Amino acid sequence: MSVQLPQPIANADSQPYWNAARERKLLIRRCKACEALHFMPRHLCPECWSDELEWVQSAGTGSVHSFTIIRRASMPAFNDKVPYVVAMIELDEGPRMVANIVGDNALSVSIGDRVEVTFEERGDGAMVPQFQPVAATAKVDR
Repeated sequence: MSVQLPQPIANADSQPYWNAARERKLLIRRCKACEALHFMPRHLCPECWSDELEWVQSAGTGSVHSFTIIRRASMPAFNDKVPYVVAMIELDEGPRMVANIVGDNALSVSIGDRVEVTFEERGDGAMVPQFQPVAATAKVDR
């Protein structure tokens, strides 16, 4: 028996992010005062503390900055998912975000691998951005 994975819990700062995810769009924040791009959704710019922020759509591509493989489920809903990859993705726009690497070759992930966003359904139209490898040979020069 498979248990439904948890749905995202939105707050006032993240509601537009989750609404866009329902439409299979990945949004990040841009500060109108200093032009900094950042993730995760928050009320103030982490660079200059301005509250003049806007949402911009990310290309949804990036590279694996770091990762770990989870081999023990933290809760029963994840029993059918182990082992799975949790990675820090460096988006091409600059911000980093944590997400799962999914797909057939997910467990073969390496630092520097190119990835692209995909969306995992969580019921009632809720979607969670995840990433999948672009190609096994595509690496970022470091």
